[in-house]
Amino acid sequence: MKKFYLFLAMVGILQTGFGQTKDKDINIPNLDNYKTLKCDFHIHTVFSDGLVWPTVRVDEAYSEGLDAISLTEHIEYRPHKDDIKADHNRSYEIIKQYAKDKDIILIKGSEITRSMAPGHHNAIFITDSNPLDTKDFKDAFKAAKSQKAFIFWNHPGWDAQQPEKTLWWDEHTYLYENGCMNGIEVANGKYYYPEAQQWCLEKKLTMIGTSDIHQPIQTDIDFNKGEHRTMTLVFAKERNAESIKEALINRRTAVFVGDKIIGEEMWLKDLFDNSVKIENIEKNDKSVNITIYNDSDLTFYLKKTKHAPGITYFRDYEIEPNCRHTIYVKMDNNMESGKIDFEITNMLIKPGKGLDYQFSF
Repeated sequence: MKKFYLFLAMVGILQTGFGQTKDKDINIPNLDNYKTLKCDFHIHTVFSDGLVWPTVRVDEAYSEGLDAISLTEHIEYRPHKDDIKADHNRSYEIIKQYAKDKDIILIKGSEITRSMAPGHHNAIFITDSNPLDTKDFKDAFKAAKSQKAFIFWNHPGWDAQQPEKTLWWDEHTYLYENGCMNGIEVANGKYYYPEAQQWCLEKKLTMIGTSDIHQPIQTDIDFNKGEHRTMTLVFAKERNAESIKEALINRRTAVFVGDKIIGEEMWLKDLFDNSVKIENIEKNDKSVNITIYNDSDLTFYLKKTKHAPGITYFRDYEIEPNCRHTIYVKMDNNMESGKIDFEITNMLIKPGKGLDYQFSF
């Protein structure tokens, strides 16, 4: 036990000094009627198979400007159990007040960790993790459902469980039909699962993105290169746990993984509308300069698509964060107004399809 704690101390993960300022915060705008909350609902500590003390997860979240996290320790897999002797609720209890002091919304959760099928699932907004520790996986899900949990399928395309093809199994149909699957991880860590996005669209399930972080965050993500943890953007009525749950139930989310933003079309359009706005239009008889400003820390990739005759614009655009861009458009026949059409290729409304968007002038 002493050797285990010495190892933790040597790599600096028992310290709570990391993340005392919000130096890695990402500016993502609110929508017209909802607050955009940055959330990570899949996180581990030494109370399952993670490598940090629970307080470190709060410090990391604070440093990155997250609004909400959930510690989702494995129910069935606890490799440190000889050194960390506690029930399944302990990691949450350790940081409940600490998270409150840091203004981080802490959502109680656990990971139901089974072989495929049904694989791994997170149950969040639970009240007691211990009843999920059962022999039959169906009983574990029933225990979570009885606590009015929001349950989602983790990393459906994980090679360790689905090495050849990402499949939907009979067990998933059982969970789905019995109200024990409310969402799916469309992205886990750096991995995006297009099959999961399609299932969410077809079955009206909530799209989730998580870090599934085990090691210290700074050893997994290179913040100096502009990397960020994968997260769920929750479009909530208020900044509190109750509003987050309501938004999850009603599928008001987007997944932020790498430079991709994945979600339902209406939410992605609203997010782009509140990020990029036309700042100025200069016209003459033959051309127009449209100046747009990206008032966010997001990057958008605009690909020119089919458009009305008489309009010519020459290139695709990378709309960088917090920058102005001018789109030059040639007009024929003394046109007075028109529209230019783009596909925002990194805002995925379905697998392989970006958001269609128009600027009018």
